[in-house]
Amino acid sequence: MALHNKTGKMGEVMAAAYLVKNGYSILHQNWRHSRLEVDIITEKDNILHFIEVKTRRSQTFGLPEDAVDKKKVRNMIDAAEEYLYQHPQWKRVQFNVLAITILKDEPVEYFFIEDVYL
Repeated sequence: MALHNKTGKMGEVMAAAYLVKNGYSILHQNWRHSRLEVDIITEKDNILHFIEVKTRRSQTFGLPEDAVDKKKVRNMIDAAEEYLYQHPQWKRVQFNVLAITILKDEPVEYFFIEDVYL
């Protein structure tokens, strides 16, 4: 497995732990429908959260949150529409980004961006 894939998998595990620690209940990880995927789907305070996780081990290519572009958000929204079709009981929905930066000899940095819109 390529290093960036290992970093991504590790980031998703770290993200799930971070979210649980902050009161979120994990409903799904890597939820898929057709070509669409959501990294993590959680619930907190009767709100359904669709979360995109981005992890970086260096700042060479910018901050992890910079990699979440309009196309990525649009894909998350499209996936959410399908998820809500399958699970219509949810009335409140939120789209979030969890950026994780892991730099050598520094503490891990979590940057949680709530209510992301196009």
